[in-house]
Amino acid sequence: MSDLPTVAALLRPLTDVEDRGVHFEQSFASWRDHLRYAAAVGAALRAQLDPDRPPHIGVLMQNTPEFSAVLAAAGLTGIVPVGLNPVRRGAALQRDITHADCQVVLADPASAQHLGDIAHIDVESDDWAQEVAGYAGTPVVGYDADPGDLFMLIYTSGTSGDPKAVKCSHGKVAVAGVTMAQRFGLGPADVCYVSMPLFHSNAVLVGWAVALASQGSLALRRKFSASQFLPDVRRFGATYANYVGKPLSYVLATPERSDDADNPLRAVYGNEGAPADIERFAQRFGTVVMDGFGSTEGGIAIARTPDTSPGALGPLPPGTEILDVDTGEPCGPGVTGELVNTSDAGRFEGYYNDPQADADRMRGGAYHSGDLAYRDENGYVYFAGRLGDWMRVDGENLGSAPIERVLLRHPDVVEVAVYGIPAPDVGDQVMAAVTLTDGAGFDVDRFREFLAAQTDLGPKQWPSYVRVSAALPRTETFKVIKRQLVAEGTDCADPVYPIPR
Repeated sequence: MSDLPTVAALLRPLTDVEDRGVHFEQSFASWRDHLRYAAAVGAALRAQLDPDRPPHIGVLMQNTPEFSAVLAAAGLTGIVPVGLNPVRRGAALQRDITHADCQVVLADPASAQHLGDIAHIDVESDDWAQEVAGYAGTPVVGYDADPGDLFMLIYTSGTSGDPKAVKCSHGKVAVAGVTMAQRFGLGPADVCYVSMPLFHSNAVLVGWAVALASQGSLALRRKFSASQFLPDVRRFGATYANYVGKPLSYVLATPERSDDADNPLRAVYGNEGAPADIERFAQRFGTVVMDGFGSTEGGIAIARTPDTSPGALGPLPPGTEILDVDTGEPCGPGVTGELVNTSDAGRFEGYYNDPQADADRMRGGAYHSGDLAYRDENGYVYFAGRLGDWMRVDGENLGSAPIERVLLRHPDVVEVAVYGIPAPDVGDQVMAAVTLTDGAGFDVDRFREFLAAQTDLGPKQWPSYVRVSAALPRTETFKVIKRQLVAEGTDCADPVYPIPR
């Protein structure tokens, strides 16, 4: 990994920069001042750590300059931030803190309520301000980091079980930033807008690190807001933004204005955006939107090409196969299987303190993504859901994503999640939870007519039940918590409609 950049190397050219830096709400700090503060934070934290234990710092914060300063301190000193998810509570949150060997937990007042009795440092308290001030003047000199050095632990979303702490090295984070900056031609004049949560890989790798790699500026928002997205872009002069999951849909749901395209945004990058939303967003706001495929682990990455078929992730990369889940043999066109990197581990660097999860992920010496997909005759790949979402209907294995793509065509459907519930005899029945546009009602007969008109919806993919919800249960990174929907089945507080074929 010695040929890769490091976060420490990306910070070095910024140490004396005064005309660019970090925008947040009504404030601005130059990179010079931000990194001086980060060096003091790093020194204050180092003073609290037991040198014989891993230098791991739990971070439970919204997107504030404090969070960015901790990340910069990690790049300068070698401390390791551990992104903590505010969706977790009580014993579950304590489990994450303990599992990652956090010596100290930092929290802001908005997030500390989730900690309960768990000991932590309030980063907005006078005590902490005085402690950091005691280290003012600490030289801003990055340590001689190796690309393989651990930079951060980032927990998976935990939509199907306890989250796992993914190791993210200096090289993994830095190369992502450099790649994005080069892909979109970003430089010192650019401003990277980050509203996705910084405890998650998307915001760190293709948001925060991009600002460093471009040597431009960083604009932070505490939490994503659809209504404030465009005002923020204009106010900060943001030229680049990142997303994960549904944010494009949420912004598109805001009232359309004739001057929407009058904004400085040049490029938007993310993953899990709906194909129709990607196209609509690009047209409405006059920008380039690129949706990639990947995960926090980084074992497989698929990029769209200009000739990629609509709805496809991109061409199947060399060394990546779609394998039959039962036999391990390659699947032919149109057949759903698991995406597997058969050549190497990609950018997967392992899970922290979880050898069994490492072994499961790398069984047989290949990286098993747990993602289902199929390819067309031309080699373009289509996402079919997670292996945990696999449904067995009348003896046939089905992925959820192709069914979700069909249901999203309905003019009244805003969001959809498809999952299996036990069939009366054996196997699963297909169930869908949907949210509707404002003011829309659900008409079973009209919905059946819509389904019958979809030529690519197979008989076994037909949903037996539709649950109409005001909102779907989601993680902080906008992933639907399907296990909750599965557990509730048809016995839930929302109206549920049988949809006979």
